[in-house]
Amino acid sequence: MELLYWLESIRTPVLDAFFSTITHLGAELVFMVLAVVLYWCIDKAEGLYLLSVGALGTTLNQFLKLAFRIPRPWVKDPNFTIVETARADATGYSFPSGHTQSVTGVFGALARDSRKQWFRMLCIILIALTAFSRMYLGVHTPMDMGVSLLLGTVLVFALYPLKKKMEDRPETALWLLGVLAAINAAYWCYAAFFPFPADSDAAQIAHGVENGAKLTGALIGMSLGCLIDIKVVRSSVKAPILGQILKVFLGLAGVLAIKEGMRFLPDSVRYGLMTFFAAGIWPMAFPLFQKCGKKMSDDTTSNDRRCS
Repeated sequence: MELLYWLESIRTPVLDAFFSTITHLGAELVFMVLAVVLYWCIDKAEGLYLLSVGALGTTLNQFLKLAFRIPRPWVKDPNFTIVETARADATGYSFPSGHTQSVTGVFGALARDSRKQWFRMLCIILIALTAFSRMYLGVHTPMDMGVSLLLGTVLVFALYPLKKKMEDRPETALWLLGVLAAINAAYWCYAAFFPFPADSDAAQIAHGVENGAKLTGALIGMSLGCLIDIKVVRSSVKAPILGQILKVFLGLAGVLAIKEGMRFLPDSVRYGLMTFFAAGIWPMAFPLFQKCGKKMSDDTTSNDRRCS
């Protein structure tokens, strides 16, 4: 707590705003967008690698939260204050840090798969800034950060060989996603049925159950979607730049529409539909974006020739 008190003493409005922005790099939305953009437009195996690191990391992170049930810094010490803009996203128990786990998995996976030194350094800097932001904002302790950084780094390197296998044999993704879904389902059962001590925070346990439902549904939906794409659709990530932009913009709009428009469904079903759409349904439209972008490019070339 001494470090957190020192960080509290040097807070300024400018630093508050900066770290409140940086910390969102570890949010669920960033992870989702990067994973689907990679899967749709760049490299399916890389997208699935990033998804696997993030999903397994999230499962382990949520399990540790419920297993240790360490309260947030301001709960342990009522005299300590946090940056209020960070309170809304500081859900669940404190140990370990979910945002740090996510940003380490996402940007660590991107760095591991890149051969560009400057890009790797950028990813490392973003990871470090995000981890530090969680302490600066007052929502996590150094121990929370350290364990999340270590766990995320281990997963990045441990799962990387599977990325190579998915490049050679796309079917590898199916059993990998199935295993991840089974692991998360086990965590979901643990969160829902384990006899936690009577003094446990019921709201925090409920939050863990909710996260288990969302991720289990998402992994099952992703598995089924990938099965359709691999066996039936066989979509290509290639398209002209305009086609890629339209593919991402309209595809993310579809995912968001399911996420926000189907809140009447259970979380497991809703998140399953989101990933099923992203992996199995939306790729069916990719040929349209290949033609659209190619047609407009051909029209532009033709006009240039006539003008010359």
